[in-house]
Amino acid sequence: MHGSSSELLLDRARKAPEALPPPPGAGHVCLKRLKFYVTSALAMTVSGGFAALLFLVPLYVDPAVSTLMSDFDPEPVTCETSQVEYLAGIGNCSWSSCREGCTSDLYRCTHVSVFYTPNQNHTDQLRVEATLLVNIKGCGYPPEVQCSRFWDLYAREGAKFDCHYSRRNASLVMPSYNREEHVDTILHYFLVPFAVTTVASIGLCVLHCDCRCSRKSTAPNKRPRNKLVSNPSDMTISRVETITPRGDDDEELTISSSIRPL
Repeated sequence: MHGSSSELLLDRARKAPEALPPPPGAGHVCLKRLKFYVTSALAMTVSGGFAALLFLVPLYVDPAVSTLMSDFDPEPVTCETSQVEYLAGIGNCSWSSCREGCTSDLYRCTHVSVFYTPNQNHTDQLRVEATLLVNIKGCGYPPEVQCSRFWDLYAREGAKFDCHYSRRNASLVMPSYNREEHVDTILHYFLVPFAVTTVASIGLCVLHCDCRCSRKSTAPNKRPRNKLVSNPSDMTISRVETITPRGDDDEELTISSSIRPL
């Protein structure tokens, strides 16, 4: 009797329909879609920012920083071409006064040497010999760097032109120098992509990480203490099982327990 009643109750529990959670509202779905689109946009911004920095830093930012650190005199002086050498071979071409492209190996190069007089000297006896470069790296890409025009203007012995010399390295001169232009290059090609990438990264962190400060409670956890029985032999546990019929075909099993003293 007990076994059949228990099996009947288990069958009813299995056949009972499970309570399904209520479907999400339209507002919740819109928020999830908005979060997905915002996350995708921020992730693409971060990826594009890193790619832009990897491309712009070596090509534009590093030459601009090196030019500013060389401390070129903004006041031009007169340079005169003293020597022009056309060389070939990797061993002879560790540098060139001008070349288009900064990554390929040099097999042919041109060395242009000049004389100039620093601004603080006004006599020809203190003329300084220096190397003429199209820019601080001696290379670049069109249209900023056009070596054919550079050779026509400066690669002729006796040619005179205005140039700017480095106050940190007197043996280095360039035909043109504009400090504000190099500062703008650093601002536009480094600070702007870096700031955009940083803001997008912070946005991703806020969307998908818990950035809130959590306060840890220092109060000790108080657990309820069970009352101890002084003499366990004074207590006894009795279990009463009753079966109450509810109809002709089914029965309900009622199990009750009680604790009473001996």
